[in-house]
Amino acid sequence: MSTNHTQETKVAVVTGGARGIGLAIGEWFLAHHYKVALLDIDRTTLDATIQRLDRSDDVIGIHCDVSAEEEVIVAAQKVLDQFGSVHALVNNAGVAIFKPVLKTSYAEFRTVMDTNLDGTFICSQIFGEMMVKNGGGAIVNVASISGLRASTLRVAYGTSKAAIIHLTKQFAVELGNYKVRVNAIAPGPVDTEMAKLVHSVAIRADYHDTIPLERYGTPQEMANTVGFLCSSEASYINGQVLAVDGGFDASGVGLPTLRRNMQSE
Repeated sequence: MSTNHTQETKVAVVTGGARGIGLAIGEWFLAHHYKVALLDIDRTTLDATIQRLDRSDDVIGIHCDVSAEEEVIVAAQKVLDQFGSVHALVNNAGVAIFKPVLKTSYAEFRTVMDTNLDGTFICSQIFGEMMVKNGGGAIVNVASISGLRASTLRVAYGTSKAAIIHLTKQFAVELGNYKVRVNAIAPGPVDTEMAKLVHSVAIRADYHDTIPLERYGTPQEMANTVGFLCSSEASYINGQVLAVDGGFDASGVGLPTLRRNMQSE
């Protein structure tokens, strides 16, 4: 379908946009008058999400494996055909395998790297070039607190997210010269459907024992931060990683004891 393009219309691309944090980010952009392209490898969930949003003029869903360069090239052309330009890219697509280091196979390690790291590189390069030609824009990579501090069972996931943080800085140093800002957020635990499935009661208690705000974050809190970094309000922020984690990265040991002492005062 043809679309009338105006200079004021902004366009955002969100990978892994069919559910969870990615969908919340897409909804933030829609609420702030962006046109949105949601990319996801899960065609069934993506189609259901697009149908539920029911805003065919403002949002499109594109089935895409971000680790496959040729698929991203095709997706980028679809975005151009539909909306004419790209102003923001959020690299949110990711996979996780939680196993001990001695039990994680090389194939599993590569599976996580292919999507999380390689996918972020491929999308940043392809959509970043479009932003350069367009005169500027913003890229936000969704890393993780696991990329800032080590945790158990995350040798592949945590390493991929740490690499994304450095990749963010590499892109920021170069693309900043073309008025394309590149930043990352490092979410702590977020209360998504996925987290509810994989986080046991014991793991949730462990997180509460370590997070000063004593709770999980919400997808909307992640989306608000991403939206800020893509907005003109963040016009001088480039090459940064912002932990959205309730203070998790800042904390060490002793919070449960401190809380007990506070209650006894």
